[in-house]
Amino acid sequence: MQTLRHFVSRLSFPALLLPVLLLTASCSRYNANGSLSIAGVVYLILALAAVVSLLKQDWDLTKKFIWGVVIWIFPVAGSIIYFLFSGRK
Repeated sequence: MQTLRHFVSRLSFPALLLPVLLLTASCSRYNANGSLSIAGVVYLILALAAVVSLLKQDWDLTKKFIWGVVIWIFPVAGSIIYFLFSGRK
C-alpha cells in the first residue's frame, strides 16, 4: 500500500483525473437532446462509489485491477456485484 501511495503522490492531477473521465465517458445513458438521464446519473453515482471504495481497499494491485475491470465492463451490474460479493471491509 505504501508503494501505491508513493506512486500516486508522483502523478499529476490530470493523470489522477483520467480514470474519472473514462468512467463518465462510459456512461451512455443520455436523453435524445444529449442531457444525462436519471438512469445515467444513478449509474454514475453507483460506479463512482464503487471505484472510490475499491481504491480504499488494502488489497494487492491484481485484485483491485480485476474488480475494476468487472465494474468497467458490466456498467450497473458490475458495481452491484462489487458491493455484494467483494468481501470488502
